[in-house]
Amino acid sequence: MQQHEDPKAAKQIEFVTLVAGGQSFCIEITQIREIRRWTPVTLLPHSPPYVLGVINLRGAVIPILDLAAKLGFQAIEPTERHVIIIISVEERIVGLLVESVSEILGISSDMVRETPRTEEDESTRAIDGIIPTGDDMIKILSLEALLPAKLATAA
Repeated sequence: MQQHEDPKAAKQIEFVTLVAGGQSFCIEITQIREIRRWTPVTLLPHSPPYVLGVINLRGAVIPILDLAAKLGFQAIEPTERHVIIIISVEERIVGLLVESVSEILGISSDMVRETPRTEEDESTRAIDGIIPTGDDMIKILSLEALLPAKLATAA
């Protein structure tokens, strides 16, 4: 007997989990272009504190942002143990420095909980939802909110 698919059924979503500022976050896998080890950057004068500089990635100049600093946590002191996640957001390519990348997390969309809104600021807008996992809660990053289009001129 064949079961019919429920159009209202929760869909599967895959995320890459990461750590920044000692906190667990995740990014939808479709927004990630590649994950690479830390490499030194070329500094940019007068850039915001969370913009570390730029790298040359196969001929493209890519801005590298410290995700922890961007979210209001203590800045990461990059070492060769750290990772840069190259993401694509609104037709822009940006690198995010994170402490580590953990795993690929496949979940059902009905597992995502709404982000509690206490005070509307840049950091809370950057969180699309929360995934409870055991004793931890993984925050889903909204790259569109975290990296608005005006960043293209800032970086």
